[in-house]
Amino acid sequence: MAVTAQAEGLVRAAEARRATAGLWSDALWRLRHDPTTIAASAVLCALVLLALGADLLASSFFHWSFSQQDILNSYGKPDGNDPAMWLGSDQLGRSQIVRLLYGGRISLFIGVFGAIVSLSIGIGIGVSAGYFRGRWDDIVVWLVTTLNSIPTLFLLLIVGFLFRLDPVSLAILIGCLGWTGITNFARGQTFALREREFILAARTVGASPARIMVRHILPNILPLMIVLAAIDIGGIILAESALSYLGFGIQPPVPSWGNMLTAASQFFTKGPWLVYPPGVMIAITVLCLYLIGDGLRDALDPRLRGAT
Repeated sequence: MAVTAQAEGLVRAAEARRATAGLWSDALWRLRHDPTTIAASAVLCALVLLALGADLLASSFFHWSFSQQDILNSYGKPDGNDPAMWLGSDQLGRSQIVRLLYGGRISLFIGVFGAIVSLSIGIGIGVSAGYFRGRWDDIVVWLVTTLNSIPTLFLLLIVGFLFRLDPVSLAILIGCLGWTGITNFARGQTFALREREFILAARTVGASPARIMVRHILPNILPLMIVLAAIDIGGIILAESALSYLGFGIQPPVPSWGNMLTAASQFFTKGPWLVYPPGVMIAITVLCLYLIGDGLRDALDPRLRGAT
């Protein structure tokens, strides 16, 4: 009985500490107790580390560069004896697993950098429109409505047809077209915050609009923006993959999961084993990002503060 009472006391003390914890402390506690989010984060971190270590793995472990060719070994089947041929070789005899690592670096870079671009534009425009309102808000609403009425994929296809896109330019292009949703969220949250007491107090003491937006409004909407960024990365990776699959994204010989999928599908009858690795990598990465975004949403939800 004494042991049970002591355990119950420890649980109540822990719950009391959680109830008075800050937003980020409570969110970290929730994430540590969310096995789905932890598993998705671990898988995503492993993919990122493999992509970042592509050069080291290619030179020290696989002993095969991503552009090295062996025409006599084209469409080589997966071979467990040679690490470079664990996933077989493509139509030019290049190692599929090495190109998969380099393709992951390109696809993940485009997703992360494109999300940073869209997040920067979306937050800046959305917060300023929600704070200043008036004519500037009307212009932003018109711009968002106009861009949302244009099919993004068709616009990307036109740009990809006219220009040869490298990873940086493609990430910037996708980011510049994908900020409208973030703007709507940031604008709506700013509407709700600009009349709160702490904002009125900041105006009363003479704080400038820039200081109010950066120091008072932005920290309050940042948790929601982090969740949107995690989900946005997955959407951008899918957009890049679709664009590269159609032949207007990252162009060979630079590998990305999208153009690897294109090359493999064109020769499916000769090397069906080449289709699955890039497709599985895209699916796993996007799934992990969505699971992480969902976990962050639950962890940062203020309505769940102090709940078990």
